[in-house]
Amino acid sequence: MEKIVEQSLLYDFYGELLTQHQRRIYEDVVFNDYSLSEVAEDEGISRQGVHDLIKRCDKQLKGYEEKLHLMGRFMQTKKDVELIKSYAKELKKNKNFELADKICNISDRILNEI
Repeated sequence: MEKIVEQSLLYDFYGELLTQHQRRIYEDVVFNDYSLSEVAEDEGISRQGVHDLIKRCDKQLKGYEEKLHLMGRFMQTKKDVELIKSYAKELKKNKNFELADKICNISDRILNEI
């Protein structure tokens, strides 16, 4: 997965677990595309301090995912829903009732995970 997409998803799921200070700096560097120097000047800390904070935040967010797997479950559910949609279109088109069974199985799996 592209790094910025992964960072965005991890932040969406776990960003609220960071401190306000961490969130502000992380958002400025990762999402607002400010340079480390710009953020360091605004925050009154060193460029290295900003760099270290971003690395710590990335590690912390990945650690939450390793423990909770929310992003992984989300991505799997998204794939399953896309598969259901594809099967449903094919079912409508060809009246293939084996696809109906597959749709039910995937739906059951999603519902059991929720």
